[in-house]
Amino acid sequence: MTIKPIILPALIALSFTAFGQKPVAKTDSVTKKVPVEYSKIIPATALAQKGLFNVTRVDQKWFFEVPDSLLGRYLLAVTRYVTTPQGFGNFGGEKVNEQTLYFQKGNNNNLFLKGVVYRQETKNPDAPIYQAVLQSEESPIIASFDIKAKNPATGAYVIDVTDFFKKDNLVVSIPADEKSSKKLGGLADDRSFIERISCYPINAEIKTTKTYSTSGPGFTVGALTGATTLRLNTSFVLLPKIPMRKRLSDERVGYFANKYILFDEDAQRTQTKYLVQRYRLEPKKEDLAKYRKGILVEPQHQIVYYLDPATPKKWRPYLIKGINDWQKAFEQAGFKNAIIGKEWPVGDTTMSLEDARFSVIRYYASETPNAYGPRISDPRSGEIIESHVGWYHNVMKLVHNWYMVQAGPLDERARKMQFDDELMGQLIRFVSSHEIGHTLGLRHNMGASSQTPVEKLRDKAWVEKNGHTISIMDYARFNYVAQPEDHISPAGIYARIGAYDKWAINWGYRYFDGGKDEFEEARILNKITTDTLTKNPRLWFGGEGKDEDPRSQSEDLGDDAVAASDYGIKNLKRVVAHLIEWTNEPGDQYDNLDELHKDVVKQYVRYLYHVMKNIGNRYVTKRSVEEKGVVYVEVPKQKVKSVVGYVGRQLFEPPLWLYPSQISKLIDLKPMEQISDQQTQILNMFLSSGLLFNLSQKALTSANPYLVSEFLNDVLPTVWKKPAADPMQATYLRSLQRSYLEKVGMLINPKDVADGKAMNSAQRSDVRLEAIAHIQSIRRKVEEILPQTTGIDEVHFKDIRTEIDKILKKTTLNP
Repeated sequence: MTIKPIILPALIALSFTAFGQKPVAKTDSVTKKVPVEYSKIIPATALAQKGLFNVTRVDQKWFFEVPDSLLGRYLLAVTRYVTTPQGFGNFGGEKVNEQTLYFQKGNNNNLFLKGVVYRQETKNPDAPIYQAVLQSEESPIIASFDIKAKNPATGAYVIDVTDFFKKDNLVVSIPADEKSSKKLGGLADDRSFIERISCYPINAEIKTTKTYSTSGPGFTVGALTGATTLRLNTSFVLLPKIPMRKRLSDERVGYFANKYILFDEDAQRTQTKYLVQRYRLEPKKEDLAKYRKGILVEPQHQIVYYLDPATPKKWRPYLIKGINDWQKAFEQAGFKNAIIGKEWPVGDTTMSLEDARFSVIRYYASETPNAYGPRISDPRSGEIIESHVGWYHNVMKLVHNWYMVQAGPLDERARKMQFDDELMGQLIRFVSSHEIGHTLGLRHNMGASSQTPVEKLRDKAWVEKNGHTISIMDYARFNYVAQPEDHISPAGIYARIGAYDKWAINWGYRYFDGGKDEFEEARILNKITTDTLTKNPRLWFGGEGKDEDPRSQSEDLGDDAVAASDYGIKNLKRVVAHLIEWTNEPGDQYDNLDELHKDVVKQYVRYLYHVMKNIGNRYVTKRSVEEKGVVYVEVPKQKVKSVVGYVGRQLFEPPLWLYPSQISKLIDLKPMEQISDQQTQILNMFLSSGLLFNLSQKALTSANPYLVSEFLNDVLPTVWKKPAADPMQATYLRSLQRSYLEKVGMLINPKDVADGKAMNSAQRSDVRLEAIAHIQSIRRKVEEILPQTTGIDEVHFKDIRTEIDKILKKTTLNP
């Protein structure tokens, strides 16, 4: 479907002063403006360039020559930092601003620059309703440029763009919220200027230096000097005259998408639609017959990613491999050599790293342990124009620590602070592939790892062949389930592009030359998707891991969180036993040990919360009406019950192995504080009115209900038991029991109700009654244990008994 621009110059009847006429004194209190002779504005000696706009510099002024053919054509304006000060928080190459613009003839010998706010459209632009849509889409006038002259040879309009680019505005400069967060004040005009403007056939590149006053405590340089100088580059890129055909989103395949509202005369309501972001990948015309037969062909335009020349040379081959690994995925869509990574061509003056025509992996001198893969896309079609992947130097620190903590027991190369280049290179390669996946339009698929049975993660032959997750777009870093005795090689430890990734690329990039529009194409894709997922449900898209489905979580592995986490903890114990040795470096004052120990604790906590998500939640599988099966399925009762057992043995039995004495002698550890805090957090979840209410509601409709009373009875023996002979273990248990009793007391006598607030739905339910019954069970257990105790334990249980009586005395249901 061809979408007309929101407002076309031809749609507006305007009256213009003819060139060469004398100015009229007044019209509507505004003086008519007239251009002057071209040579008076653009002398023959002026420095000129030809391209998208002919660009001329006259002294310190810069002029664009805008031809009629560009009026109404969409331009993508992308502004990026070129250089930033130390401590600024952003880096050269990062995007500052993105706008879609177009020029329109004005009403007084001027050109308007208008902004595109793309939010709604019609199915048929020739239908009467299209006029109604137009009338609700007036584009804002961002800037108005006087027409200084007209080129007699080309008829192009000459406008002065100096102040537009030199000064501050919301289109080609720093957004207001960014300025506020950076404590940037007003623009210093005497220290702000256009460095140069370069023009090419479909784009113009404008480099500027801008200096701002700095107000208040900001980053270091600004605070010390009172000023912040930045260098920016704005790309004006001509978007295709005919947009690429949209591909409508399907929630069963994970693509980034742009939302719009469709007004269709044949529909009885508006429709919310999403168009996916993807590169334009099409067969060459001469290869179309081969493509239809299933023969791999090269696309008309290859997807190319360049490496920032600032990238250390030894890592470049691995980054390129991470890009080229996607070639196999594109073969699923019928294309060979569809994507390639290249080094930046040194000495080519026609190319710029900030140029929005080129996709680049930018290398940032940053302490931040991160990498990210954004996209710039045409708002009309979702066509990805380019991407600048952000690659922070300290991402190597991140993958190093992940690999040591998760794979140290499996790979002896991981047992030191400085990895060999080959190992670090392969880790860089896997991160590169993940980020490139985002730039191709793919979202995270946090459910992918759940499609691999836990025991397969220990099967050497299987996991080395298939990988430990079916998608590199999951946060399934390394195979922490595998045990040393499994003898699994790195092929079964690293993440790789998997079956889901290949399926998703096929879905997004398969070329359909049949079908009259995106709606008919969507019907074709719906059938393909339904048939594919019915045949192979492992290709499930699990989303970002933010909904209730416990199968969709970041950093987890396998189809059973309890089993996977038990295996993970076995490996963590091995890591802790060797952490002093593995983190040893000459001259280090145990900073390495402190850092890696914290990472071990974080990994332990991840396992805990992977398990906890199985309580009170459901499996959610998006389906079309043509598919068999239901959308919502309860988590099996036995799996929920296993959560209680896991917490009992891995947390309520205090994990003192995390804090061995040989480590506590070298770094400052706070086991009592950290373990007790973690126990309290889990108790807050176990004994929250919300979770118990949720369980009670699910039990009403479950074929195999997990009753609240049964759940509480399962939790009770993990906490209420005879103290261990070990004084330290007994201390933790007493603290845990006091915390437990406090939570139950709050269920029975909610403080907010006592303060006069109305009961919520959970407090009005039977949860409070269940808690009263439960505290009576606790009291009976205390009476059973009390005769077996002496000393501080005896005092503790007598006190517990007293506190239980106080709680029951407050309730009107005192037995």
